[in-house]
Amino acid sequence: MAIQEHKITVNSLEWFYREAEPIGQSDLLPVVLLHGIVSQSYSWRNIIPALAAQGTRAIAPDWIGYGFSGKPEKQDFAYTPDAFIKALDEFIQTIELKRFSLVVQGFLGSVGLQYALRHPEKIANIAILNTPISTSAKLPWKIQQMGLPLAGEVMTQDPLLVDRTLEGGCRYRIEDKDLDIYRKPYLKSSASGRGLLSTIRNLQLDKAMTEIETGFKAWQKPILLQWGIIDPWLSVDIAESFMKSVPDVEIIKLNNVGHYPQEHYHEVILQDLLPFVRRSQSN
Repeated sequence: MAIQEHKITVNSLEWFYREAEPIGQSDLLPVVLLHGIVSQSYSWRNIIPALAAQGTRAIAPDWIGYGFSGKPEKQDFAYTPDAFIKALDEFIQTIELKRFSLVVQGFLGSVGLQYALRHPEKIANIAILNTPISTSAKLPWKIQQMGLPLAGEVMTQDPLLVDRTLEGGCRYRIEDKDLDIYRKPYLKSSASGRGLLSTIRNLQLDKAMTEIETGFKAWQKPILLQWGIIDPWLSVDIAESFMKSVPDVEIIKLNNVGHYPQEHYHEVILQDLLPFVRRSQSN
């Protein structure tokens, strides 16, 4: 199953996204997959084809400032949650998605959850993989460092920062051929580092966590939590606490899995993700 790569400009912002069309006729809703810091849509490379093979259209964009999407300067794009949410909404409208399943992971995945709370009519169900979802979630020191004055400007220009962050979060080695793709935007332009720096400085995590923790208490649609329990940054306790306060949640704990579950454990994820998104039909 070939993954197609597209670029589209929406209100002066250039989005890059990966997509696979469903095989055969299907009444299943599309799935939108959102990556976290410092990743890109490439992290879903093993998930997208499996979704398409079961008849699900799968779309995974690079966030603005990340991967192969546009990297506007901060005077042109604020890199705040509100800015990301507005841009995502305009992207979703432009590719004409009326209703879909949402899959999120990591820091920035939380922005996808804020989008869902503000646009619930668009969302059929949500799968959450190791994403901050509680006021007890804090930005890890490893990522905080990237936003420090002066030091942050230097750190975020180092392409090997991507290797160290991804492998540090995963707790496993990533193949060089894959790291080459993750590094490429940082090698190509200093704008990637500036986008990362601006995101970290403007993430407003405490405010976002309050919105998420409060908003999902009244959420009535199905949620699947898939949680790598050796995540060095987000404890499984966060997932367990969330499950107790939200009406319709199932939790799958992933042994020996870290912060970026889709990177090494896509087969385990797909066992529960595929039937979960199949529940939502377009009618």
